[in-house]
Amino acid sequence: MHGVLPRLLRPVWLLVAAALVFAGANAHLVYVAISSEPGCVAHLKDRGAVSGQYRAAKSAC
Repeated sequence: MHGVLPRLLRPVWLLVAAALVFAGANAHLVYVAISSEPGCVAHLKDRGAVSGQYRAAKSAC
């Protein structure tokens, strides 16, 4: 009976570790989404002459 408890706890610790990694990754994504300024990226300022070139509808920069 000595080895039964550690064998049962191993999956629990793996689930706890996976949940912490999942929560940490999501917290990082939320932080990046809040702290970034996606409006300031390089884009065309004028209408492109070639088909397929687009410009920002409203420039934030």
